[in-house]
Amino acid sequence: MTQTSAPGTSDLLEGLYGEGHRLCATPNPELSLVLSREREIDLIELESLCDAVGWSRRPLRRVRRALRHSLLRVGLWRHDPRLPRLVGFARCTGDGVVDATIWDVAVHPLYQGVGLGKALMDYVLAELHGMGVERVSLFADPGVVGFYEAQGWELEPLDRRCAFWYAP
Repeated sequence: MTQTSAPGTSDLLEGLYGEGHRLCATPNPELSLVLSREREIDLIELESLCDAVGWSRRPLRRVRRALRHSLLRVGLWRHDPRLPRLVGFARCTGDGVVDATIWDVAVHPLYQGVGLGKALMDYVLAELHGMGVERVSLFADPGVVGFYEAQGWELEPLDRRCAFWYAP
């Protein structure tokens, strides 16, 4: 579900998040959440998000390099015209034509349970589809398998890893 912006805010949002941004529906009308592939990901904010979801820390120089070499980087931002806050993230690697793999999908625990993870995944898949990517795989922790299965992802056939296959 997509939320529409108030009159006069579309230029502001485009300036902060780029042309391809998408507003997310939220249960709180006072809260604006924005998906964007164009807004730069701040490494300290990303590290804070990863801490919040319980991931082990990675050296920032390696994270910077991984982001630089990613095919797609998507942030989910709590909109504030002065200081937007990163509350969700996903990135993809691949050739941009045939295959892509989704990595590092995270939504801050305070924002989970209201459909934002699904909105993030829908946005990522739409962007990959727009690139012409034919197949998408995903690696996920065992604790979130149900989340992806509920969205139509299929567990890797040999059931040895949490790898999923999806063809949009």
